Amino acid sequence: MMKAIIRLLQSAPLRAILLLVVLIWWLSGCQSPSTSSQLQAPLFDNLGDYTLEVTTDSELAQRFFNQGLNLAYGFNHEEAARSFREAIRLDSTFAMAYWGAAHVLGTNYNAAMEDDLKAQAQRFTQQAVSHMHNASEWEQGLIKAFTFRYNYDKTNDQSVLDKNFANQMEKLHRRFPDSDDITVLYAESLMNLHPWDLYTKRGIAKPWTPKIVHLLESVMEHNPEHPGANHLYIHAVEASDHPERGLASADRLGELVPGAGHLVHMPSHIYIRTGHYHKGSEVNERATVVDSLYLAECQLQGMYPLALYPHNVHFLAATAALEGRGELSINAAFRTAMHTDTVMMREPGWETLQHFIMIPHYILVKFAQWDYILSLRQPDEELIYPLGVWHYARGMAFAGKNQLKKAQAELVAVKELAVKPEMKDITIWELNSVDQLLAIAWRVLEAEVNRKQGDRASAIALLREAVEIEDQLNYNEPPDWFFSVRHTLGAVLLEIGKFAEAEAIYKEDLFFIPENGWALNGLHRSLIAQHKIQEAAEVKKRFEKAWQYADIELISSEVKPLAYQHIGSNSPFGSYLAQAPNIVWCGLAKK
Repeated sequence: MMKAIIRLLQSAPLRAILLLVVLIWWLSGCQSPSTSSQLQAPLFDNLGDYTLEVTTDSELAQRFFNQGLNLAYGFNHEEAARSFREAIRLDSTFAMAYWGAAHVLGTNYNAAMEDDLKAQAQRFTQQAVSHMHNASEWEQGLIKAFTFRYNYDKTNDQSVLDKNFANQMEKLHRRFPDSDDITVLYAESLMNLHPWDLYTKRGIAKPWTPKIVHLLESVMEHNPEHPGANHLYIHAVEASDHPERGLASADRLGELVPGAGHLVHMPSHIYIRTGHYHKGSEVNERATVVDSLYLAECQLQGMYPLALYPHNVHFLAATAALEGRGELSINAAFRTAMHTDTVMMREPGWETLQHFIMIPHYILVKFAQWDYILSLRQPDEELIYPLGVWHYARGMAFAGKNQLKKAQAELVAVKELAVKPEMKDITIWELNSVDQLLAIAWRVLEAEVNRKQGDRASAIALLREAVEIEDQLNYNEPPDWFFSVRHTLGAVLLEIGKFAEAEAIYKEDLFFIPENGWALNGLHRSLIAQHKIQEAAEVKKRFEKAWQYADIELISSEVKPLAYQHIGSNSPFGSYLAQAPNIVWCGLAKK
């Protein structure tokens, strides 16, 4: 049913009406969560079948515990906390519910633990200890391990405590090697020691990674539908030189917990790394609908709506761009910006949101939407990174329109902003600093100005510098610069007849971004120019498959400009999601 809905939503003029119909259908058909004055948290019926039997006399408390665990496996820690606390309210002696409430406050793969949560986490752990006398042996072992995770009487350094906790989880795993959840939680504790740092930039495993991979594979060998194992396994292999190992998990995960938008989205982390861009777009469209409805109902605050929901549409912008679907990519970029908290993005530690709000500018450059770029208003002066991106996009637009003096003026502005010392302090999830992105941006812009002036040698030199910086960016998905400088570099090399060099550049690009049509088309042109007819024919077939859903034409590896009618503020689709919180409510479940 969901796939059919997504196909309908892709019919641009009808999208707004259809989305409203979907909202009504979802709310009237699911009938969940429904209201009950006795419960203080929603009980959902679309989070799959995975359960973990623990010690409690309350059947309803057990259901809330299972829900909390599945939500935690889906990184919706705030909603999981609400479930665990409701389980505690229903059974005040429920040791594992206290454990769950403590668990979701700690370090996770996407975020360090917040200092203001430490006392609360320690208190929940102590309460779990005080009630664990009736719990099973493995439950007691898990609770005891958490006394090392939140032992602030010894130290306040969470990184030290996280290492101590991982050591305790290793001991617990040895005692209970057949417990899937202990194994998954042990693997997660190891991942949290090295977040987003499991492989080198060429995909070679770091020393700590093979154990993580082995632990998760050992669970899925006999329990392939474990939601936590599949989710973490995707993260554990996505940056490797063989991300296809995660395809089975990717194909399973979206159906295991269909109401958890982040888990519906997660397969795209593998699809984007294996060239399955259309599948990546499909799952992100599904995830966007799932999360839009969930957030509209439950009005959740915190990390999930601030970061994980915009991540879905940000990812959609990337996968759609890589399959050549300009209208979808551009509108996803605008939806990313539309759902970004423009107040929170000014707060220390939340500067990543400034990147989200500028995704439309980057995507509009990729699809050569010069007039639209020039219609966008200037960011506030104190937002120096968005201001730099704005000047970059305007410079590219002026260059695209052959207004080179104006382009050069924008170039000067980008360069001045790029070297501001405070740019190094603005990061994207502490993985890459935005001064790196602006260093790429001004080189690409200056190269384009030089190219328009006929100085292609200088343009090539600048683009090669930009490629080097791009290659040094730390792994993130989608990449923090996912527009590939090699697409432009290859095009310029083709223009001056350096066909063999262009071929090498495109093959490098396909190593990093498999089967993307931009590079395949450029590669085809370079092979034809060298009379490599048989190889060119094979590449042509690959391009046709990669580009089967595209709405644009390419000139080598760059877009042939097209005037879209239904993008950004002119799109009939985007505003309904923003209005959804005013349409529906967050109900509470019946017993």
